[in-house]
Amino acid sequence: MRPATLVRLALAGNRTDTARVVLTALSALLATLAGLAALTVLAIQKPAGDAWAESEQYRNELLREPGLRGGTAFALLMLAIPVLALAGQCARLGAPARDRRLAALRLAGATPGQVTRLAVLETGLASLLGTIAGLGVYLIGRELLHRPDEHGRLALPTDVLPSTGALVAVVLGLPVLAAAATALMLRTVTTGPLGVSRKAVRERGPRPWAGLLIGLGLASFVAVRPVLDRMDGNDVVRGWVLPLLLLAGGLAAMIGVVVGTGWISHTCGRLLHRHARGAAALLAAGRLMADPWAGSRTFAALLAAVIFGAGAAAQRAYFAAQDELEREQNRLAGVDGSSNPFYLSTMDLVDAAVAVAVLIAAGGLIVALVEGIVARRRAYAALVATGVPRVTLSGSVAWQALTPAVPAILLALTVGLLLGRGLFGGVRVSAGGSSTVVCEATAALCDDPATRDQYTRIVQIAGAERAIPVPLEQLAWLGAGALAAVLVTVGVGLLFLRVSTAVDELRTA
Repeated sequence: MRPATLVRLALAGNRTDTARVVLTALSALLATLAGLAALTVLAIQKPAGDAWAESEQYRNELLREPGLRGGTAFALLMLAIPVLALAGQCARLGAPARDRRLAALRLAGATPGQVTRLAVLETGLASLLGTIAGLGVYLIGRELLHRPDEHGRLALPTDVLPSTGALVAVVLGLPVLAAAATALMLRTVTTGPLGVSRKAVRERGPRPWAGLLIGLGLASFVAVRPVLDRMDGNDVVRGWVLPLLLLAGGLAAMIGVVVGTGWISHTCGRLLHRHARGAAALLAAGRLMADPWAGSRTFAALLAAVIFGAGAAAQRAYFAAQDELEREQNRLAGVDGSSNPFYLSTMDLVDAAVAVAVLIAAGGLIVALVEGIVARRRAYAALVATGVPRVTLSGSVAWQALTPAVPAILLALTVGLLLGRGLFGGVRVSAGGSSTVVCEATAALCDDPATRDQYTRIVQIAGAERAIPVPLEQLAWLGAGALAAVLVTVGVGLLFLRVSTAVDELRTA
């Protein structure tokens, strides 16, 4: 099959196929913007002479201080996780119709390899269109947002640009990764002339081995503080070992929670099957036990955002406790107890990023639930035709979504909180013994070198410790927001359920 024919067939299809390509391209666009934003932050040039000198051309301290740019870039990259999960959900949109189209191609003489390449090419081309569009939006936005203030300082790093190699790596790397992921998922799929079948059939429920991944992630974060204390001043450790620990630990914990949702779904299905009495709950129990991994696929992006948000809540609690302790110790020593709101205001930006991630994840939830309803529309229509009320089917969809979602969200909140606590070395913050210089005079006398020494004195500040409170309020709001996203998703899905249960769907080929 010629390449031109492959491309034409990859982009062919009905409105559902077009929507899948557009949503995949949109996800790639958002992921490209997140990646390019992170690379732009890392591309900021350090002032010559002093490696830790601030870049005074920016108004935001996250960009001015070189020690904070790595964390800022890491937070931007974390936004790409729910976006990539959304892309995975969009790739499943209209899967039954696509399977029938691929089977028709096999019936017309296409080989299994050609059909697989066709599916991979569709995802790769859609992602490539999205990354190219993302690069264009990035370059245009860079010009539009380049607005220095009266002092010549910038709100965003629009004066720097990542290297050409980095731009090419993002624009071409994301489509290659998307195509590779599609090829990997198709390893257990056989496309024959009479239909598509999955080879992997699970005879027993998932096992809770995902807890090992969660434990590994927590251990990696707990190890950060001892490594810092033992290797203090070693630039190699700070430059490579610590980011590796954080990245590996965070990914292990997220994968553990997402995979563990499969075990949660299967367990909830067994409990519902054993104790439930209503038809809606029993139908949901059957679906949860038959496909427990549907919860992992559906809630992956949302759980990743919840873990990140819970970790941010733990970090905010640490900064708040540290700030309060320092102000109290300063007041006891007779020093001005004013606080520095920098870190707390920075956490406001992190919370905004978490809110954006939850919204993106909610979009992925809607796509996944609607896709599942449309894929099973003939089964739903058959149940309605045999006398099952639509209210019962609606209840089963709600049970199937909410039953694994509640414990999975609680697990994600707990893991995110423990990751944040492990990073800061326990549940206490210590001010330590220190001293500070206080000038007890007017600003003019304190600024004058000739008179400053007459009015200054050294004040000793005693060491103290304080337990970091659990941020229950912020965790409750985060969990409520995630659960609200699930409820909104269920509501949207029920709108499609009524259309998909029409008797005419029984005649769908």
